[in-house]
Amino acid sequence: QVRIMESGGALVQAGGSLRLSCTASGLAVKDYSMTWFRQAPGREREGVSCISWAGDTRYYPTSVKGRLTISRDNAKNTLYLQMNSLKPDDTAMYYCAAAGSRDCGGRPNYWGQGTQVTVSS
Repeated sequence: QVRIMESGGALVQAGGSLRLSCTASGLAVKDYSMTWFRQAPGREREGVSCISWAGDTRYYPTSVKGRLTISRDNAKNTLYLQMNSLKPDDTAMYYCAAAGSRDCGGRPNYWGQGTQVTVSS
């Protein structure tokens, strides 16, 4: 049985940093393209970072480029999202998802339950 669990969300002041973690069981993160999504109330879900299956491609939308960094520790079977220079607009539930595609952009097969990030101004 596949299980994905996010952690690390918190209340932080604008300009602060957080590191989110995504730990998987029942699958190996190195065998999937892994994506961090976020969804704020009243807004559509958006992908904020992705790492390809081979780890050779990372994707960031313009809104977060330079502030968010995705990484993966295959030995710990864990995905990370380092978030710096946080803004109130970054407030959202953050989800980790695994897609059985080589490249980013594939439809996720598995989702975690999410971790809440709240950035105060």
